[in-house]
Amino acid sequence: MPGGPVASGNAIGANAPKNKWAGILMTAFAAFGGILYGYDTGTISGIIVMNDWLCTFGGPVVNPAAGAAPCAISTSQQSLVVSILSLGTIFGALAAAPVADRAGRRMGIIVSCIVFSAGVALQTASTTMPLFVVGRVVAGLGVGLVSCIVPMYQSECSPKWIRGAVVSCYQWAITIGLLLASVVNNATQGRNDHSSYRLPIAIQFVWAMVLAVGMFLLPESPRYLMKRGRDAAAAKSLSRLTGVDATHPSIESDLGEIRRNLKHEEEIGQATYADCFRSGGNRILLRTLTGIFLQAWQQLTGINFIFYYGTTFFKNSHVGNPFMQSVITNVVNVGMSIPGIYFVDKVGRRSLLLIGASGMMMCEYIVAIAGVTIPADNIAGQKVLVAFVCIYIAFFAATWGPIPWVVTGEIFPRKVRAKAMSFSTASNWFWNLVLGFVTPYLVNPGKGNANLGAKVFFIWGSTCLGCLLFTYFCIPETKGLALEQIDIMYMNTTPRKSIAYRNQMFAHGIGGEAAYGKEDSQTTEVYGQDEKE
Repeated sequence: MPGGPVASGNAIGANAPKNKWAGILMTAFAAFGGILYGYDTGTISGIIVMNDWLCTFGGPVVNPAAGAAPCAISTSQQSLVVSILSLGTIFGALAAAPVADRAGRRMGIIVSCIVFSAGVALQTASTTMPLFVVGRVVAGLGVGLVSCIVPMYQSECSPKWIRGAVVSCYQWAITIGLLLASVVNNATQGRNDHSSYRLPIAIQFVWAMVLAVGMFLLPESPRYLMKRGRDAAAAKSLSRLTGVDATHPSIESDLGEIRRNLKHEEEIGQATYADCFRSGGNRILLRTLTGIFLQAWQQLTGINFIFYYGTTFFKNSHVGNPFMQSVITNVVNVGMSIPGIYFVDKVGRRSLLLIGASGMMMCEYIVAIAGVTIPADNIAGQKVLVAFVCIYIAFFAATWGPIPWVVTGEIFPRKVRAKAMSFSTASNWFWNLVLGFVTPYLVNPGKGNANLGAKVFFIWGSTCLGCLLFTYFCIPETKGLALEQIDIMYMNTTPRKSIAYRNQMFAHGIGGEAAYGKEDSQTTEVYGQDEKE
């Protein structure tokens, strides 16, 4: 199997002027893949409470309460329908590395769109639960591929000085997809035929087509092309990404750095999945586990309780139209993702994660306490509960939404980057699956269910405390560092001391060619030690 893709060197366009926006816009467009995930997540949240969908896939309710739906599905069916998408995404994420290595980053994303569209077709045509579930699994396979290959493509093609913001656009696209889904659900939920749920599902064909056509027009990753021995094509691609002529000295400088990357990669050999878990001077094991647990903690913040079951939660709070409440929370999600994109390269990854975990923890404990102490018929109190849910979403959107994707796109060594990224992304989807499956059993009333309701936020608040501790001990500050400099940082310091070491690297000019032992003897010694190990 080919070695993993790399996003190394001083990043694309490191030697070109910073006012070249062509590459930024092109790589940012790839984030459109996030809409596939976000829209599907938001769509299922509304579909599972639509009357026609419940009567088509569920059964009638005996003596329904006033204002309640005439049909319903069981807790186990609700759990299966919501969570099964993530089963496909796990396999898609694990398959992303070989797909990206064999087909390329650009074509890999196009293939993902085709797979996703097949799943959407099955869901749209279905009138029975088994076919609908199969469609969810197939669509999940496409989403899993996209969720890993898009950040990989962006990390390899975006300029270092704005790489974090560009990769963060993927999370922003997810929030936009969630918002679009809530708007469409609100528009169709009153229909009394199958179009109430088929229209929101079928619109996903549009998102897949836009992404596939756009990626067909975009350049391939120069690093992938160089690895395949296509130097002329790599120069042309790099020219398009940086906005300068292919004969410009900066292009040759960047190509030369990529060659050094590849040469060093050849010297250390091709990676296997087992290499992601070996110990050594460059701490690959620590970095792989950091990526796996970081994505797990993102899911354990409880955010998908709102985006999977938010419409049901707001319906039980009796505060206005639950579909409109979902629209409002998604507007907050989209709007607050923008500060996250801006500050990720200003404030830094580690600092924002600490701030976000603290803010989410406080909000979720407040929501939990309010849910326990305020009666359901106290409208003013329920509005306070919804308000703090929105504040909690704001903290997530600006911090733990985009930043885990930025960090996992940066922290892995070149040798194992694609494979380690697939593990971390698969971890995200695994916990997405687990939480999507168990949440109905935690919050729903009835025999065999925990009936926690709003008390489930005590759990989410406690997991956010775990996020805070994990960030403090395990996440380094990588703001403004080239990907080789991040390698050097892991070899020589700990995450808790990373800010001070990062400042020393800038002060002494460690990185770039020094990472290959050409300008800095200390760095050469570190790399030499790692290779012996």
